[in-house]
This record gives sequence, structure tokens and C-alpha cells, in this order.
Amino acid sequence: MKYAANSPNDYIDQLPQERREVIEKIRAVILQNLPQGFEEQLSYGMLGYVVPHTLYPAGYYVNPELPLPFINLASQKNFIALYHSGIYADTNLLAWFVVEYPKHCKLKLNMGKSCIRFKNLNDIPYTLIAELCTKMTTKEWITLYEKNVKK
Repeated sequence: MKYAANSPNDYIDQLPQERREVIEKIRAVILQNLPQGFEEQLSYGMLGYVVPHTLYPAGYYVNPELPLPFINLASQKNFIALYHSGIYADTNLLAWFVVEYPKHCKLKLNMGKSCIRFKNLNDIPYTLIAELCTKMTTKEWITLYEKNVKK
């Protein structure tokens, strides 16, 4: 779903209460566990965790005026989505996540290339999300991005 927000807090304030609580909890987990250097902002109409231009002046190849995206968090119509670009770009990280997921969550993993979908708001693997956030530094993400994504 699209929200007309001007800040991460504005985005969260527009969510239905049951979604707001889950998004706030995932947001806290991300902010507590992301390595130094990533910044939170609105990105593509969602909560975004990016490599700012101060660390990577080239920005995102699709639109260099935007900082390099890494993680996005959104309340969609039928689920909460966590988009993690590192999972998309690093097959080892993806393999680790797929193996770990059933240890933290009762439901079957529902994901696309970078999107992890949580349909049951009572079965969110917060500790796994926390660990996933620690797996890649800004420097590692920039290196991987330039190697695998930026063409």
C-alpha cells in the first residue's frame, strides 16, 4: 500500500494499529542491529535503510540522486514486507537465511528475490531479522553491489 508520508514516523503514524505495532518492532530491531553507516529514511514510499551519499557518492545506479538502498520495510495490503538487497545479491547469505528461517518461524518461508513476506503478524522471526541485519557492513554491501548489481 502507498502512504503519503514525509518521514519514517509519519509513515508509521498512518498504519492501522495492528500493523503499526509490528512495523515499529521490526524497525527497532533493524535500527539496533544494522552496522554503523546505514541511515534510515523514506525510500520508495517505505521505510528505507540506505548507504548515504556521504559514504557512497555514486548513489543508486537506477537514479544516482538516490542513496544506495539496502533494506526496506513496508506494510503491504496482505502482508508486511522486508526487502533485503543483500539476500538478492549474495547467494551465501540467501542460503543461510533459508536454512535458519524454519528454526525461528512456524510458517513456510514466503519470499521473492529480495522480499520476505510476513502474512501472519503473530509469527515474525524478530531474532532472525536482527541477525540478518548484522551480516553485512556498508563497505561489504558497496563491494557486493558494485560486483553483482551495478552493471
